Amino acid sequence: MSDNRWSANRRTFVKTAGAGGVTALAGCSGTGDIGSSATEVTWVMNPAEEEIDIQVQYQPLFEYLESEADVEIVEQPTASYSGTAQELRRAEEGDRIFADTSPGAVAQIPEELDVTGMRVAYGAEQYFSLITTRADSDIESLADLEGEVVASAAPTSVSGTLFPLLMLRQAGLDIGSAPSGSPEDFDLRTSDHTTAREQLIEDDRIAAAGTGAFSTAAHVPQEQFDEMSQDFVDVSAEYDGAGERDPELQLLAVSDPIPRAPIVSNAAWEESLKDDLRQLMIDAPQEAFEHDSQADIAEALNVDPELLEMDEEELSEEQLREVELVSDHELWFSGVVEATVEDFDPVAELGQELGLDWADL
Repeated sequence: MSDNRWSANRRTFVKTAGAGGVTALAGCSGTGDIGSSATEVTWVMNPAEEEIDIQVQYQPLFEYLESEADVEIVEQPTASYSGTAQELRRAEEGDRIFADTSPGAVAQIPEELDVTGMRVAYGAEQYFSLITTRADSDIESLADLEGEVVASAAPTSVSGTLFPLLMLRQAGLDIGSAPSGSPEDFDLRTSDHTTAREQLIEDDRIAAAGTGAFSTAAHVPQEQFDEMSQDFVDVSAEYDGAGERDPELQLLAVSDPIPRAPIVSNAAWEESLKDDLRQLMIDAPQEAFEHDSQADIAEALNVDPELLEMDEEELSEEQLREVELVSDHELWFSGVVEATVEDFDPVAELGQELGLDWADL
């Protein structure tokens, strides 16, 4: 399948609007190559990292679906993991909704959603949670975090908060009523994966950060993973790029493998169109998950594409961050595989082990 079969409308819109414009015009991109008779399908977009404009990130997949089915994808970003769950809870019979969610949503609202499939990254159907500290920190183990401040992602983030809490509890720390309440043995600051990482790097008051490996593994040298987790070495899509970014972080803990995040739909939607779109995602070619080029991403983010051609030593610190931002906007998964609610049982079991009432999160 070649790119020229795919709609140029959405690609042109993103390029000309820029990242800020995409956010401002969410849901208003139904002109051009997409026919006026196209069926609108809402895609509720879950924010994992603060600096990522997921409407830019998801462009290849949306272009593919719009080119293969008579649909218009209407993006609906949410402010939090719980916001995504709320949109699915509110969905009624006539609503057509897909959503990218945390694995925790399957345990949280199993009656309100159907699992479309599991997102995989370059063959990996599992991912990992990490707890890291600064390389010059006096923290040498999780037990040393007693009385300290720990940054994490959203309260219901499986890899960014729930697994870090489990690892801290297994290390002997009292997590109290977290994540809905406060831990007893340490302070917990929840935000998102990016913010947790940046707080750890920039704020000396933060002793450690719990995040998904996709946020911090690039700051941890491979040899640290070699010593701590053979599962991570064998399974993680982030292992190859480990240690490529500054500043270096020190690894404190690696979780057990976690089922990768699902794409879901609202359970009340029963049209055959839902099954057709599901199958399109599962059968999608590799190109459906890839931008045409990093230059396209740069233009959408208002980053000078010429920076991408420069050597790292030629870039200022700010320019290097811009180049990394472009790279981070590549779609983080490379395929969708068949999955059911049962595939996410390890996450439900995590909730039971932490004593969570999913309905209250």
